[in-house]
Amino acid sequence: MGDSTAASPTDISADKLKRLIDDGETFWLVDTRDDESFEGWRLADAMQFVYKPDHEFDAEAFSAATGLDRDDPIVTICAKGESSRFLADELIDAGFTDIRHVDGGMRAWSAVYDVVEVESDANVDIVQLQRRAKGCMGYLIADPDTGAAAAIDPTRHTEEFRDAAAARGLRIERVLDTHIHADHISGGRRLAEGLDVPYHLGERVDERDPGFEYEPLGRNEVVTVGDVEIKAVFTPGHTSGMASYLVDGMAILTGDTVFVDSVGRTELQFGDADAASGAELLYDSLHGSVLAEPDPITVLPGHFSVTDDGKYGVEPGTEVSTTIRALRTELPLLRRDRDGFVEYILETAPEKPPNYERIIAINRGRSTAEEGEAIELELGPNRCAAE
Repeated sequence: MGDSTAASPTDISADKLKRLIDDGETFWLVDTRDDESFEGWRLADAMQFVYKPDHEFDAEAFSAATGLDRDDPIVTICAKGESSRFLADELIDAGFTDIRHVDGGMRAWSAVYDVVEVESDANVDIVQLQRRAKGCMGYLIADPDTGAAAAIDPTRHTEEFRDAAAARGLRIERVLDTHIHADHISGGRRLAEGLDVPYHLGERVDERDPGFEYEPLGRNEVVTVGDVEIKAVFTPGHTSGMASYLVDGMAILTGDTVFVDSVGRTELQFGDADAASGAELLYDSLHGSVLAEPDPITVLPGHFSVTDDGKYGVEPGTEVSTTIRALRTELPLLRRDRDGFVEYILETAPEKPPNYERIIAINRGRSTAEEGEAIELELGPNRCAAE
């Protein structure tokens, strides 16, 4: 809670905001952005009060618009942490007593992570790194006896993966991406280069003419970290070069092939005209490869669902996983025949991710982005699922 005697609002980090939410603390989140930005992406339960620093502030109008009184706990947020800071100052000056402001705003919220230990075989340690605002997930796969680890689908916030490994006494000896991502900028190459370790993709990624070198993995090829085996299972559909990774025969990391509640969309690479071909590939990959694995195998996807209004399809900060058996028996889409599956994929494709063509170009190594542009390109939740 803010100090009622303070002469200025309390600045909090986006990570602190996450902790307040997770701890169930009561407060009102006031978002100062315009209608387009607010409707396009916001935190759950945020209320909008458009504020611009060059406009005269009316405390009574604020209370009338929001229903908030001077003793209500309020947290303000905006795009970059600027206009919401001014509003927080205005509220303090108007006699509001418990005001906090999110430093860095929604930009900072976009870089908040949860680090979750996945329940796994005693011979394998799996760490799931969840990017809460976007629903992107990457992994550390490690041999607990030797500390050797692989990073799979690391985001551009590579320090999150380095820190998670260091905190557990792990050494990242390989980096793998499941595919060329369309919704966020991969940190795979940068992490591998910084650590001077191999960077892997499935060999069919070469069909997309990447502008960088990598160590290709053939179908069913196995690499190791310590005594842990990671096998490349080709699962084209979301992209032509998609590879899932089977870890010691007990877990499969599926990237954007299949999620806990949906499957990957197919038209981002193939285009609307060839989306059916992608859907057919995806059906074959799911039924011929993924669902052909034994029932108990844990499925660890590359994303979880986040809506534009900040609602989650899972509980962030907890393990996001399913099993082969659960996919087969509980996901209705996977019980459709091939024609019905393809028809569904084509009919339910959601709005395309913003900036996806630019992001693909960067991830193909055919363009680069400075930090400021990278932040803007990635704002908002992922839209990689078919529904």
